[in-house]
Amino acid sequence: MTFEEQLIEQYLTFLHVERGLSENTRQAYERDLRLLLSFLRQRKTNITLCEGNDLFLFQLKCKENGKAPRTIARCNATLRGFFAFLQEEGHRNDNPSTYIVTPKLNQPLPRVLSEVTMDNLLRVDDKTDLNLRNLAMLEVLYSSGLRVSELIGLRLTDVSLDVGYVRCIGKGSKERIVPLGEPAVRDVMCYLNGPRERLCGKQKTDILFLNVHGQPLTRQGVVFILKKWAQTHNLEQTISPHVFRHSFATHLLDNGADLRSVQELLGHADIATTQIYTHLTRNRLLDVFRKAHPRAD
Repeated sequence: MTFEEQLIEQYLTFLHVERGLSENTRQAYERDLRLLLSFLRQRKTNITLCEGNDLFLFQLKCKENGKAPRTIARCNATLRGFFAFLQEEGHRNDNPSTYIVTPKLNQPLPRVLSEVTMDNLLRVDDKTDLNLRNLAMLEVLYSSGLRVSELIGLRLTDVSLDVGYVRCIGKGSKERIVPLGEPAVRDVMCYLNGPRERLCGKQKTDILFLNVHGQPLTRQGVVFILKKWAQTHNLEQTISPHVFRHSFATHLLDNGADLRSVQELLGHADIATTQIYTHLTRNRLLDVFRKAHPRAD
């Protein structure tokens, strides 16, 4: 391992231990830094000697390779944090990332299902073990607004059906308690009373949601299940775990919940992240106004 690679490993360890960043975020930062390392080697320089112009050209190269503005913005954040780390650790006297420009991002409004559509999705006629598992899983997603990584990480001890809540570990290894509605409690209980045991078979695991082999569901597995579920429920649009999370937050705000409470339920560190749902709610109210008010036109 070269000295530069050692510095990258030290920074990644710092992110994990000191900042508590998730494994997915850490891996994204590692990809960014290894791309930078390769680019600088082509320019006959390195991370301790490179200048601001080198980073500008690296950013330009990312654009030429078709990287999305959001990906470039994330990469810029990686560079700023990494070079600040090198400066603090005495490996550089300056921070060459100071003057790199982050592209402006158009923040799209999240895609949300209507309450009627959600009611139709959360029904099943053929009560097979897999359907009961899927229904319980979707009820938990909609009732709690969990991220898919939080959902597949749930253990039996994280679910308290008598009280009606789940405990999950979110971004930054932060724990939070989220209530479950009565339908979610009912369907999880139904899943635990037979279907899960049959799926588990001879396997030994305390993970709540299992696949047909008795193994924990993966992120890709949940996405595939939702795709098939939408098809069997005659829903033309594609749905994802995050659509359930967006619908959870929007429906709460539509029905009178305050923004700070929704922030806590979603596990957002910054309330600015949650505020996008208020924009969506305002747009929906404006649409209702234009359709219903006699002098709206």
